[in-house]
Amino acid sequence: MPQRVTHEGAECPVARAVDVIGDRWSLLIVRDAFDGISRFGEFQRNLGLAKNILSSRLRELVAHGILEVVPATDGTAYHEYALTEKGRDLFVILVSLRQWGEDHLFTPTEPHSVLLDTKTGKPLRKLEVKDATGRPVTPAQTHVRKVGA
Repeated sequence: MPQRVTHEGAECPVARAVDVIGDRWSLLIVRDAFDGISRFGEFQRNLGLAKNILSSRLRELVAHGILEVVPATDGTAYHEYALTEKGRDLFVILVSLRQWGEDHLFTPTEPHSVLLDTKTGKPLRKLEVKDATGRPVTPAQTHVRKVGA
């Protein structure tokens, strides 16, 4: 079996992030954690994922500090998985993916889940990339400064 290429030492933040959360199962596990799922069996039932793959992904997410293992909230001997601060910081990534999916992967009349603000009950406003002054910017208005440049 070929060895997995790692971007752990890459100079690009995108490459490093993809190394940690770039596979579909990891992102869906994090999505489910935001939705309140916390136990192995719940993740397994919701995702329909093989136990060995789920176990591997959960181990990686814990190792990277995205999830932590905590005692079960019901006082049983089981444990649960909870998002850490680092994991909660992925919220904006999931919202961005959700909004991209809504814009590009559904027909206008096709039903889909919607993320709502709990205070207002309304969908969230579209995310925008802004500069330091709050001005929206497009890809054409940005560039990457490479290391050593």
